[in-house]
Amino acid sequence: MGKRLFDIFFSSLGLLILSPLYTAVALLLKRDSEGPVFFRQERMGRNFKPFRIYKFRTMTVCQEGMGPLITVANDTRITRFGRFLRRSKIDELPQLLNVLKGEMSLVGPRPEVKKYVQLFRPEYEKLLTVRPGITDFASLRYSEEEGLLALSENWEEEYLKKILPQKIRLSLRYVEKRTMFTDVTLIVKTILKTSQTRSRWEGELYERNSC
Repeated sequence: MGKRLFDIFFSSLGLLILSPLYTAVALLLKRDSEGPVFFRQERMGRNFKPFRIYKFRTMTVCQEGMGPLITVANDTRITRFGRFLRRSKIDELPQLLNVLKGEMSLVGPRPEVKKYVQLFRPEYEKLLTVRPGITDFASLRYSEEEGLLALSENWEEEYLKKILPQKIRLSLRYVEKRTMFTDVTLIVKTILKTSQTRSRWEGELYERNSC
């Protein structure tokens, strides 16, 4: 009950504080490319109950839903503005709506698509005893996941054989040892890491534009 109240309070506060950013992103998305503001995709939730995750749309409408379920850094489906949203992690912010609705938590194992959950069913029997979350140990460890996958010739094989098993191991660690202190620590670390990533990306963008 305490964790749920924590989620409701801070997701509501986050949505309120970030509402100007949501509006700005929506306007820029409409200007950058045709299509809806939000991307919604089915993921597996607590007790294997499916739900639709919210993200800001980062791909062209004609290619959205086509191709692999995994996205890499150089994916041609990603729009110009969408690339910024993904690198800065701003595309993930609408998931506060999922948290408020009770489909997700601020901290918990990242929700996966049904196809991959079925491949690791025994592990997800444990993981999905809790609500999936926006961040956890695996999210921090693989914050540059798209860049890592871009180095592989077979993205899906790399993800299923190496990255996803490691993410599951880290997420199981959270499920087994979760406390309110752990949640707060992970939230703070996620905010700091995201800020560092965004600053680095903006620095690289400035350097390219200065040439």
